[in-house]
Amino acid sequence: MTDAAELRSRTRELLAAHPPATTERIDFLKARFDAGLAWVHYPEGLGGLGAPRSLQAVVDAELEAAGAPDNDPRRIGIGLGMAAPTILKYGTEEQKQQFLRPLWVGEEVWCQLFSEPGAGSDLAALGTRAVREGDGWVVNGQKVWTSSAHLARWAILIARTDPDLPKHQGITYFICDMTDPGVEVRPLRQITGEAEFNEVFLTDVRIPDAHRLGAVGDGWKVAQTTLMNERVSIGGMRIPREGGMIGPIAQTWRERPELRTHDLHQRLLKLWVEAEVARLTGERLRQQLVAGQPGYEGSGMKLSFARLNQEISGLEVELLGEEGLLYDDWTMRRPELVDFTGRDAGYRYLRSKGNSIEGGTSEVLLNIVAERVLGLPAEPRTDKDVAWKDLAR
Repeated sequence: MTDAAELRSRTRELLAAHPPATTERIDFLKARFDAGLAWVHYPEGLGGLGAPRSLQAVVDAELEAAGAPDNDPRRIGIGLGMAAPTILKYGTEEQKQQFLRPLWVGEEVWCQLFSEPGAGSDLAALGTRAVREGDGWVVNGQKVWTSSAHLARWAILIARTDPDLPKHQGITYFICDMTDPGVEVRPLRQITGEAEFNEVFLTDVRIPDAHRLGAVGDGWKVAQTTLMNERVSIGGMRIPREGGMIGPIAQTWRERPELRTHDLHQRLLKLWVEAEVARLTGERLRQQLVAGQPGYEGSGMKLSFARLNQEISGLEVELLGEEGLLYDDWTMRRPELVDFTGRDAGYRYLRSKGNSIEGGTSEVLLNIVAERVLGLPAEPRTDKDVAWKDLAR
């Protein structure tokens, strides 16, 4: 059994053999992966040591103290938080060996081809088709709201492989090469002026069967692993006290006493407490992850994250008064990551509107919490046993 002392020893050996000050960043990250110190709870040979997940903090603390580079997790968050756990659970040994190392070191960015113009909240209604042809599949369709598609080398993709089955069946999960000539990525300019999201058109995209994850027709089951991990990665990020949205408004409150009113004070105190409760709940959720796969608690955390971000950013704009109506820059960009704290209050206010949509809409997550956490009766459904091709669209 790997313990904290052994991990400290292994980390120090890595630092001695590859001093961060004189080792190229990518070479250091590759050496860290090969030493099993990337994600210690993964199996040996796949960036881990089969150690308890909780011991990752031991490695991270040693590396941070030594000034070692990280893998820029915000930039490759979809790969780390969604693709990797799905590949680990459902991938073949060849797939794990091919994809996990370049994913973790950041050589290859990933995106998620799930939502469609007619299948967002009701994801199982997706219509992108994958048809078997020889030893592969030919995919045609359209995806939307795809973060980082303009940067991605690979995508996790779900497509319909049998329209004669009900909509939650007949779906298969694939790894799609974003450099295929049939993949077209178009920017979607948002209310912030930026285009971090994209729409993706798939025209006769060829995917080898070796890039299928899970069995044919098991795509919905495989996708649940991705979605649960997605909600944990969005709503359960580790942050310090006054990290995230509450930090800038708390700083403004302390530095600008002329803006204060009794009413704003009471509202800020309430949101500060709620933000701290959410932060501590996230810590508890991460401790639960040590014992196994994420559960539906991630849906609750994602709900809280979206609501708090929108309420806090709205209060910040109100606190700033006329200044809150200003906006720093409407320049059209296609950014590599979303930086909530690096821009002004106007950006935070506008960008947070997307938090209740991305990663599962708040309405859908409320249903998940009601049915699967609280055990309340499910809403009546008339379409679950009807063949997808017979559904009204």
